[in-house]
Amino acid sequence: MTPISPTAVARLMAREEARFLAANPNSVALAGRARHSLFGGVPMHWMSDWSTPVPLFVSQAQGARFTDVDDHDYVDFCLGDTGSMFGHSPLPVAEAIARQAYLGLTTMLPGEDAVVCGELLAERFGLPLWQVAATATDANRYALRWARAITGRSVVLVFDGCYHGTVEETMVRLREGKTVARSGLIGMGSDPALASRVVPFNDPAALEAALAPGDVAAVLCEPAMTNIGMVLPDPGFHHTLRELTRRHGTLLIIDETHTLSTHPGGCTRAWSLEPDLLTLGKAIAGGLPCAVFGFTQEVASGMAAAQDRAASGHGHSGMGTTLSANAMVMHALRANLTRVMTQAAYAHMLHEARRLAEGLRRLIERHALPWSVTELGARCEFQFCPAPPRTGAEAEAAFDDPLQRALHLYLINRGILITPFHNMMLCCPETRSEQVDQLLTTLDEAIAALLAGDGLDA
Repeated sequence: MTPISPTAVARLMAREEARFLAANPNSVALAGRARHSLFGGVPMHWMSDWSTPVPLFVSQAQGARFTDVDDHDYVDFCLGDTGSMFGHSPLPVAEAIARQAYLGLTTMLPGEDAVVCGELLAERFGLPLWQVAATATDANRYALRWARAITGRSVVLVFDGCYHGTVEETMVRLREGKTVARSGLIGMGSDPALASRVVPFNDPAALEAALAPGDVAAVLCEPAMTNIGMVLPDPGFHHTLRELTRRHGTLLIIDETHTLSTHPGGCTRAWSLEPDLLTLGKAIAGGLPCAVFGFTQEVASGMAAAQDRAASGHGHSGMGTTLSANAMVMHALRANLTRVMTQAAYAHMLHEARRLAEGLRRLIERHALPWSVTELGARCEFQFCPAPPRTGAEAEAAFDDPLQRALHLYLINRGILITPFHNMMLCCPETRSEQVDQLLTTLDEAIAALLAGDGLDA
């Protein structure tokens, strides 16, 4: 779906790889050294999945910028794939970490911060009761466990192309009308398709048919899909989703880990959603490992009843980790909720993201490319298809991995980082208009070079 030739992409990629290796000797040296002690040369294997020929090693990050070990400065539109949605090391969070560092890191007991955070979360998101986990994956996993316990049902329903961390039940796709395990999974104890059912996003008929057997404990969904390529809900889709789940006695879990970029209360407040449970992670404590999940009073009553049924002596729910809700993250969570995630911060983020999306559309039109732009709050994405996709399958079909990797590396070599794996960009409270313009100008140069057909760098 593009007039850019594969030959031009390959030539540009080769030139950009050579440029990166020449300009980043310290990253190259660290990568070689790391291979002797870190599997794949990185502390977590997916850190080597960027478009760079070796990992890019970072020395420091602040606000919307970071510096690598070769002293190159970058404007960051990836922001830790949402983990630093509000900028790297927001000052109120950094100050909270410094204060708490001398007052205890973890005690497995609550402090006043926990009470204040519960009150702040209830006020902000509209769900009365909350629990704290270490990651969004954990929060989603616990929410599903509670849903099964409350309903007595076993099946989980997700949307094709969904993203909910590494929850086993969500590692599935829809292929030829059947739920199957995602490709590439390693070491699964059982086939995740046995516990899950998948339907296309924005397909009410398929959703109703999947709920009809009456065995679905919960639907777990993002308000808008964000990881397969951004996919927005059709008008009325969430109303239908809520009506159908209630009709079939199925709990609705909304995962706002990425869509928190839309509004201080997420899409849940912006779109007046009515989930039974709500999960949030990554950015909620300013970038520290922390996640939360909230729920209605009715769900809380069901949770208490499930605990009563399960109790026999000293039982164990199988949920929670020792460092969940530790003193350090609770103090950071409080600071982030009160002093970072403000209306003013969101107003700035949304303004810059809107400028970025409009600039991308002008760029695409100027080059007569059959591409489109999807925007959601403080994030936007250009996609290699003429109209924004409506399902995960449509978004996936628009992927062009060689082209994407070449564009990403071109940007990295000129001091700009966007999210790997797809073309998502996120604006934080520290993102400036001139940085947005820098991204647009550099991407324009990359596309012009590719359209010239020779891959020459600009």
